[in-house]
Amino acid sequence: MATRHLSTQPADQHNRSRFLDAALTVLTDRGVGGLTVRGVAEAAGASTITVYTRFGGRTGLLDALYERAFDLLRDELLDVPPETDDGVADLLEVALAYRRFALESPARYAMMFERSVHGYDPDPELRTAVLRTTFAMFVGKIRRVSDRGTDSRGYGYLLWTSMHGLVSVELTIRSQTPLSDWFIEPTDEANEAMYRSGVLSMITGLGLHN
Repeated sequence: MATRHLSTQPADQHNRSRFLDAALTVLTDRGVGGLTVRGVAEAAGASTITVYTRFGGRTGLLDALYERAFDLLRDELLDVPPETDDGVADLLEVALAYRRFALESPARYAMMFERSVHGYDPDPELRTAVLRTTFAMFVGKIRRVSDRGTDSRGYGYLLWTSMHGLVSVELTIRSQTPLSDWFIEPTDEANEAMYRSGVLSMITGLGLHN
């Protein structure tokens, strides 16, 4: 889509992908502190002027990276098992895919949903576009298990914010020294079990059913 990061011809897409792959690697390995034009250029084996030419500057690069991150999230959500007759179970699978995506790269997740990159505010049109396309399937799965006339978008928002809260707290706790008397054992199995329980409780509370 046309945003502050420059539109390109198909022939340029490969080069842009190379830079965005490099930017994702920098973000994952070095955190937001390393997410500079120079840092991305070095990771891509190119000059800073090349990054400016491709993206128009730091903001354009960050917008493109923001869009790529949501593309990856959408791919993750689409890569769940095929739909079954159990719509609630299918919705849970999407929720679990969301958690896996967040845990895979907390820095990437923070860039998408927090103001983790100093001075960066994603282009509003871009934010609208990626949120609509990424969560359209999520809302569709909620619609499958909703009563007629239900506000599936509103329910989608409530369920997503619950998922987001559970994941965000888990990421915060994972980044700190474990506590012996914390609510959850410091294992992935225990955290996933609690996440499942929280998501299913919200599904039940919203009255979603097969």
